[in-house]
Parts: sequence; C-alpha cells; structure tokens
Amino acid sequence: MHGEQNGDSRALTELRARLAEGLALARLDKTQLAKQAGLGRTTVSEALSPTKPVPSPETVVALARVLRLPVGELLELRRTADEESGTIPAAGPGRPIGQWNPHALEVHPAGPGRAPLRSDTHVLRALPGYVPREHDGVLGRAVQDAAAGRSRIVVLVGSSSTGKTRACWEAVQPLAEMGWRLWHPFDPTRAEAALEDLHRVEPRTVVWLNEAQHYLGDTAAGERIAAAVHHLLISPERGPVLVLGTLWPEYEKQYTALPRPGAEDLHSRVRELLASHTLTVPAAFDAQALAAAAVLAENGDQLIADALTRAHTHGRITQDLAGAPQLLNRYQNASPAAKAVLEAAMDARRLGVGLHLPQVFLTEAATDYIDQNDHDQLTDDWADQAYAELALLVHGRQAPLPRTTPRSPLRPPPTGTTAAPAPPAATPQFRLADYLEQHGLTSRRHLCPPASFWHAAHTHLTHPDDLNNLTQAAESRHRLQWAHHLRHRAADHGSTSALYSLAAMREEVGDREGAEALLHQAADHGSTSALYSLAAMREEVGDREGAEALLHQAADHGSTSALYKLVAMRKEVGDQEGAEALLHRAADHGNTQALRHLAAFRLEAGDQKGAEVLLRQAGYRGNADALYHLTVMREEVGDREDAEALAHRAAAHGKTHALNRLASLREEAGDREGAEALRRHAADHGCTLSLCHLAEFQDRTGNREGAEALAHQAAAHGVTAVLFSLAVRREQAGDLEGAEALAHQAADHGSTDALYGLAFLREEAGDPEAAKSAYRRAADHGNTQALRHLAGFQERAGDREGAEALAHQAADHGDTDALCYLAWLREKAGDREGTKGLLRRAVDYGKAGLLPDEDQRKMLMGLWPNGLDPDGTPTPPWK
Repeated sequence: MHGEQNGDSRALTELRARLAEGLALARLDKTQLAKQAGLGRTTVSEALSPTKPVPSPETVVALARVLRLPVGELLELRRTADEESGTIPAAGPGRPIGQWNPHALEVHPAGPGRAPLRSDTHVLRALPGYVPREHDGVLGRAVQDAAAGRSRIVVLVGSSSTGKTRACWEAVQPLAEMGWRLWHPFDPTRAEAALEDLHRVEPRTVVWLNEAQHYLGDTAAGERIAAAVHHLLISPERGPVLVLGTLWPEYEKQYTALPRPGAEDLHSRVRELLASHTLTVPAAFDAQALAAAAVLAENGDQLIADALTRAHTHGRITQDLAGAPQLLNRYQNASPAAKAVLEAAMDARRLGVGLHLPQVFLTEAATDYIDQNDHDQLTDDWADQAYAELALLVHGRQAPLPRTTPRSPLRPPPTGTTAAPAPPAATPQFRLADYLEQHGLTSRRHLCPPASFWHAAHTHLTHPDDLNNLTQAAESRHRLQWAHHLRHRAADHGSTSALYSLAAMREEVGDREGAEALLHQAADHGSTSALYSLAAMREEVGDREGAEALLHQAADHGSTSALYKLVAMRKEVGDQEGAEALLHRAADHGNTQALRHLAAFRLEAGDQKGAEVLLRQAGYRGNADALYHLTVMREEVGDREDAEALAHRAAAHGKTHALNRLASLREEAGDREGAEALRRHAADHGCTLSLCHLAEFQDRTGNREGAEALAHQAAAHGVTAVLFSLAVRREQAGDLEGAEALAHQAADHGSTDALYGLAFLREEAGDPEAAKSAYRRAADHGNTQALRHLAGFQERAGDREGAEALAHQAADHGDTDALCYLAWLREKAGDREGTKGLLRRAVDYGKAGLLPDEDQRKMLMGLWPNGLDPDGTPTPPWK
C-alpha cells in the first residue's frame, strides 16, 4: 500500500514485492545480489526502492535470473508499470498492426483493378474470404504463445501463391487487438533495413520477413541477420516478439542442407535459426478445405465461387486467386500478336474446342485478329515471340498460354499381342489459363471469330467433338458455308453427331440410300441413335424383322429407347410375354427403369400387389422415381405411415418432389398441418419448390414476415419467383412500397424479373409514369428488357434519338433483340443500309440461331418477315 500511496502503479508495487520476496527466499543481501547479477549495488537498491523510477528491462531480467523468478511475468509487470506511470518508451520500428493494409505486406490481391500505391491506404482490394487449414492451427498456437509473453518464430514454407503470406496476416489479427506493432523491413533493401534496425525492435512487435530469402539469403548480410534474429528471440528483456517469415521450398532446402565435407558453410546461422521452426503449407486444398470454401461461396463470396469453378478439381484455389489479376493484366497489355493468339484460344475454348490447342491451329487462326497496321509490322518470327511472351509465369506459377503435353491413359495390351510402338510426336499444344478462359466466356460472348479462325479449324483440327462443336457454333452465327465444311470434316473424322446430321439432310432431300449409308457409318462408330433411326427406316418400309434386329443391337449397347421401342413392338402384336421377357432381361442387367415398366404392366393387369413388389425392388436399388410412385400408391390406400417413410427415402435419393407431392395430397384431404410439416421436411432436403409453397401458405394466412423469410431462403438457392409472387400480391393489395421492396430484394439475389414484372403490371394498369419509374429501376439493375421498354416510351413520345440511345445501351449489354429494335427504328427512318448492318450484327451475335433459315435470308436482304403494321411501318421482330 505504501508504494501506491506514493503514486506508484499497482504493477510496479507488485513487481517490487515479488523481487523483495525472491531476495528473502534466496537469503541474499543487496550487495550479494548485485554481485551475482553483475549489477551495481545502487542499481539493485533503486530497483527495490518504492521511491525510484521503473527499473530497466535489463535490470529486471538480471535480478529475475539470480532470484529464479519467472522472467516473462516480471517483464510484463514492468511494461504495465511503464504504461500506468505514463512513461513513453522509445518507439521501435513498425507501426500498429491495425494500420497496415495487407496488400502492403505482400498479400496478393485476388480481383481486377489496381492495388493501392501507398502502404497506409486502408481500402482492401479484392481480399476473398479465408479458409483455415491444418497449418493455421500450428501458426495460431505460436501467436498464442507470443501473446502470453513467449517469443516465437515460424517460417512458412510452400511454393508460389499457396497462401503463406495471407495465413500470416490472418494469424496476427488477435495481436492487433492487443496493441501489437508490425515491422516490415523493406527500405532501402530488405536486408539492409533488417540489419540496421533489428536491434531497435521493441517488445510486442511482429517482425515480418515475407520472402525471407531476401533477408536470410543475402550474400553479404544473411548470416548476420539470422544471428540478430536469434539474439532477439533469446533476449527476455526484448520480448515477447513474433518473427514470421515465408520461403519457397527450394530456398528452405538450400539453407538447411549440410555443406559437403571441406566446403564453406554459407548458411550455418540460418540453418540453426530455421531448425524446427519451419511449417509446410500444402499446394492444394484438401476435401475439408474445399468444403469450407464452398460454404463461403454459397454465402456470397464471389471471388471464392469463381475460383472454385476453375480449380475445384485440383484444389489450387490460392494460386488461382493470386494469379487471376496478373493474368488479366498480361492479356490486356499483351503485344498485338500475343493478344491475337490469346483471343483465338479464348474463342476456341468458348466455342467448344478441347483443352489442348494445337500451335499450328492457333498461329493460323490468329492472323485475322491482328489489324492491318500491326500486321504490316510483324517480323518473320512473330509467332515464336508471341508464344514466348505468353509462357512467362505470373503468381501461382501460371502463364496465360503455357505449352502442355497431353498424356494418354496407359493400358495393358490385349493378350497375345506386343505393345504398340509409341505414336509420333504431335504438333506442340498449348492450354489457355483457366481464368482467361472464363474471362473470354463473358467478355467475348457476343463476338464472332474472323475467317482465319474458321479456316484454321477446318484445316488443322481433327478431333470429331471439336469439329462438331464448331459446326454448331458456325451455324448459329450464320457462317453456313463454314458449318457445311466443318460438318463434313467432322464426319470424315468419325463424329457420329455429324454423320447423323448429314444423314438427316440426305433423307430430307429424298436420298434414302445415302442417308442409310451415313447412319451405318455412325452406327459403326458406336451411335445407338443411328441404329434406332435405321430401325425406324426399316419399319417404315415394312421390314419389321430388320427393324427389330437393329433395335436389339442398340438395346444391347445400352439404349433404353431401343429397349422400350422393342417392348412396344412386342405389345403391338400381342406378345405380352415377349415384352416382359425383354424388360426382365434389362432388369437382370441392373436397369431399374425396366422394373418400373414391369410394374406398369402389373398395374394394367390389375395386380397392384405385384406392381408394388417390383417398385420396391427398384426403390431398394436406388430408383427414386419408383419410390415416388410407391409413395402415391400407399397414400391412396390410406397407409400414411408407409407413404411418409417412402417419401423420405425418395428425398434421400434426390427426389424431394415425393415429399412435396405427398404434402399436396394431404392438403387436398384437408390436412394442412400435415402438409406443412411434409413441406418443411422437403425444404430440409433442399427442395426449393416446398419453400415456395410454404411461403405462399404463410402469406395467405397473414404471416407476411414468415412468408418473406421463406422466400429469401428460396432466393438464396436461386429461386426468386416466389419473391416476385409476393411482390405481385403486395401490388394488388395496394402496398406499392412493399411490392417494390420485395422486387429489389429479388434483384439483390440476381433476378431483375420482379422489378421488370412490376413495371409491366403498372403499364398494363394504365399508369405509364409509374411504369417508367419502375422500368428505370429495373434498368439500373441491368435488365435490358426494361431499357427496351423505356426506348419504346421515348419513341412513342417522338424522341427517336433518345430511343436509339437506350436501345444501344441494351445492345451493348448483349441484348440482340435491342439490335433488331434498332434496325426497326432505322427502317422506319428509311436507312436501309443501317438496317442491314444492325441485322447482320444480330446474326453475328447468335440471333440467327433463333430464326428459321428463310427468315435469316430475308433479314439479311433487309426485308421484314413479319410484314407491315396497319400504318405501313414494319413490325419490330422482337415483339
């Protein structure tokens, strides 16, 4: 109490009391204590005196060691005493953790945009949610030790962009709340900054040695830095501190490897520092981490969701996130030739070409992507330079377009044969980075590749699936000649789809013999659909026996359509026994749908019990449709308990509709409470339809809050229709504000249909001003239909320029109907050339795929297939 009465802090009073107690227990006087501690007697006397200042950390450590007292606890009391007395210690390097931006500490940004240039910028750019993994637990325990007063060092080891630096950032957040500082030695060089100021590091500081090879591997200073860090860690008066570092595995191996006998030991101090203090960070997420990432994605983390779409198979989520912004930057700032190659690759992937893209195809395809001025400046080795540029790595060891070597599965040769010789080396192949592939899907979705692309595909691609996919892409973009040639090349390389299409064309023009020949080719390549069509052609000419033989071939190769056709043919001629035999044979081979058909035969014969036996067999084998039908049958005969059990089993196999159907039956029978309980069970199994029914029920019974909560659950699973339905109810009840609130909530879940629908209702109700206001809100959320309606309002008001501006906005967002509307406006204005140009754009953007060939031809001629309105103006084709 005496110390407190003299103005000393509680902590200083306790510190001196513990020192005095230790002195008494050690049976020493102050002179003996000073001698053993290596201190002056005056220093010891002042440390124990209640009238003197707070003793230095060095004095406290020396006294604690002699008196065998806990050094860490006494140092913490000393620090608290400093704070309570208002003494301001000399500021060491660094600043409070909370003042740091993680990107300034070299945490990789994960989204597009430019990182802040100043390290004191507080705006966090594109930092996705964090998924803790096994190494985070070890790192967290080191942080806990540091917080408890024990200095620690952890160096995370992992390859590029595996999440090492982000793990360190997440780990130190608890220390930020405790007022710790963080020091990132960086200027003028990392090694110089560390060596100059390590001796100034104050207690409760995180020393941030990201990319530790720049510190520990420095030829001039690395060993001295390791020694200084080691001294910092073992000096109690300077602790607690936490030293965090990151290293690539190759550096860790280099620093920890023992030198060869007789060789100079370049990393002895570094090796000692790292011993038992490294922590491996795995390159990929395991199943548990992927599941946690999926939860973040479901809860709205778009960066994680996007990364999972690209990296869920191999688990390299952090590398994908770190590399994405740099990959985009490399594409946007690529040389003209490199950008042309990338865009050809993007178009190839989005139109259905496989992962591995032949170099010869990409090089030839790229030529028309380069404008004439840039093309004139190309050197003879432009392609080599482009591929070299696109092979340079970014974070995560990704490149925009790296070379790849496809690996064929190795299988043992058939018995009695020798192994086939290795195939000759193929042309070099490249694979587009996943992120750029995804970027191309969105940014180029309305662009049609130039002629060089189609020519290169026809000349150099050989895989039947690639050629068939490009055939369809060319056709939908009105590149009909290229579609024709690509289809024939696909057929020549064994595409059953192409052969099937060509056969249909032959049949349409009356060349039955040619059609059959093509179908036989498709059948020889394994197409059961071709066999089925051949059977139909045989049946048409009365060759029933030939038709059945072909159907048996198809059924033996797994075609259920052929099987059921055979069953129907047997029934047509009264051969019930033959039909059932076919189904039994299929059931014996595991076809549970055959059991369902057999059950239908039993029901037709009035044998409900036999039908149930067969359905139960199918249900036990996992056929959810059979369980669904059993549910209804048991409910209809009054066995509610069995019906519910079956419905739950069906739901467990993915058929939640069984619970929902059972609920409807209960509701029809007047059991609303039972129906609601079943729908809740269905909702628990993920049935969004049940959520919608429950929301509607709650709203009808006056529970608006409960209805909206259920509607939000459904919307979170991608079904926003019930929010719109509730909005319409509010609108009809005169609650316009409530209706708009629900429509906006639907928009927040990604659907603007509710806002658009409300606007349409108001227009239909004869309130154009309210309609226009609602259309504007829908347009603000990206609804292009709303933009077109606003354009219509402008056009009817005589503001054609305003109408065109709005329609152009819609067209710029990919609305091909807006292009047709613009063409209609141009036609009304007498601008037939403008009309043709806009219609060609609509066709290029894929609009032609929605129209019959004759309409396409007429549109390209500038003629309207819809005729004229009564006033003599053409009718817009989008109406």
